Amino acid sequence: MQTVETLNEGLKRAYTLKITAKDIEARVDAELKRVAPQIRMPGFRPGKVPTNLVRKMHGPAITQDALNTSIQDGIQQLISEQQLRPAMQPSVSLEGDYEPGQDADIKVELEVLPDVPTPSIDAIKLEKLIVAVEDAAVDAQLQRFADQQKRYDDAEEGHAAATGDLVVMDFVGKVDGVAFDGGTGEDMSVEIGSGRLIPGFEDQVIGVKKGDERQINVSFPDDYAAEELKGKAATFDLVIKDVRVAAEAAIDEALATSLGLESLEQLRGLLRGQIEQEHAGLTRTHMKRKLLDQLAEGHDFPVPPSMVDAEFNQIWAQLEHEATHEADPAAAIAEMESERDDYRAIAERRVRLGLLLSEIGQANGIEVSQQEMNRLIAQAAQQYSPEERTRFIEYVRQEPMAAAQLRAPLYEDKVVDWLFEKAEVVERTVTREELEAAIESEDGFATGTHHHDHDHDHDHDHEAKPKAKKAKAKKAADPAPQEAAPAATTEAAAAAPAAKKPAAKKAKAAEPEAAGETVPAPAKKPAKKAAAKKADD
Repeated sequence: MQTVETLNEGLKRAYTLKITAKDIEARVDAELKRVAPQIRMPGFRPGKVPTNLVRKMHGPAITQDALNTSIQDGIQQLISEQQLRPAMQPSVSLEGDYEPGQDADIKVELEVLPDVPTPSIDAIKLEKLIVAVEDAAVDAQLQRFADQQKRYDDAEEGHAAATGDLVVMDFVGKVDGVAFDGGTGEDMSVEIGSGRLIPGFEDQVIGVKKGDERQINVSFPDDYAAEELKGKAATFDLVIKDVRVAAEAAIDEALATSLGLESLEQLRGLLRGQIEQEHAGLTRTHMKRKLLDQLAEGHDFPVPPSMVDAEFNQIWAQLEHEATHEADPAAAIAEMESERDDYRAIAERRVRLGLLLSEIGQANGIEVSQQEMNRLIAQAAQQYSPEERTRFIEYVRQEPMAAAQLRAPLYEDKVVDWLFEKAEVVERTVTREELEAAIESEDGFATGTHHHDHDHDHDHDHEAKPKAKKAKAKKAADPAPQEAAPAATTEAAAAAPAAKKPAAKKAKAAEPEAAGETVPAPAKKPAKKAAAKKADD
């Protein structure tokens, strides 16, 4: 194989590989000898079909496989000889139309990982904000839990339904006087005031009594899930089958035993443990942000543009999805567009942090074990149907980049935990409100970008942005434990995977189908706040 470097500019590399016809033909001959004994053809004894006939029948397919294998091996050889660490999968193309018996000219383009300076971890100092669990917090959680377990008793004869009551009904929904699909149901239980149903539905049920029949008028929201019902006016014919009133939520031993626990004290202990976990999560979020800020400070090495593009596209897609849930999606997208450069700076910061974390992890022997990896794959496979899980597992095990995406969050957490152990940590007891305020004060572009010289001009502008916007920006700013952060790409690249075969088809894990909704269904609520919280925790 002949190799010529055609580009060496920054982190970009390009090569042409010439795979000789002799090499390809040798692979073809070897494969023909391997498969010939297995070929069956009328007029010949098993295993005695002449090689020239086998070549005539299967030559094109075998030649294509030989070419693909030659390209794959050639790229592996290129990566090894040139000591390359690809940032992403190399781009591979065959120049011209290949004809059997000719040399194959291959063009390979890629970006390599930069030389990441070994981060200094000796000077890391962190403050650990600790929140004690007060008895009052456990009592409040216990009360909320009891409220969630509340039961309903039959109302007195003639009782008119009020907010907080449970109404059991049959219903028939109609648009323009015609019943629509999914709009009919029986024995539906609705707690008045819960906000589960489309706007105006529950309000018009107030005052009904057992045995009543009532028609109500509603309008489906413009963002309703069923396309054919969006913005449509509708009527619902209701038959009230029962009205029940909420019983007082008793906090006693019976509440605990109804849940299979031994005592109320055991239930209190479980709730205390949940609160402790919540506090620990908030504490870790605060510490991690401070840690990432310290790691990012002083490191301004170049990062591969392809990695930044991939990270930016991930951030942008998430923001576009959230914009569709805003009151004015067009305005939300326009505002995003005005800050595109800022989001790209966030993507660059995330890639740089991912490379730093990867460097620290590799330098200190931090690994994700095969047992941990098997558990990650099994967990991820649960989102697919039983028929698709096998395909998904096979896909992940065959694709290094897919496996790295799964591995990355756990790998990052292990590196972060290791750094926590090495850091000088000072503990300070605060209230939960103070801890949440400390996290909230760090939200925004300033926290995510002020470490780089070209970002100083943005600091004050973004500090003045509304909190809602700042929270959204911060969510994208730092690699979060739940996300496949840039470390996913860097870890895969460090393993120097070979480029894909040009003729190979990548298995595609089927997307799980969205569950259908039954009308009258809940109005769609913006998922923005919940998503922001999840990414930050």
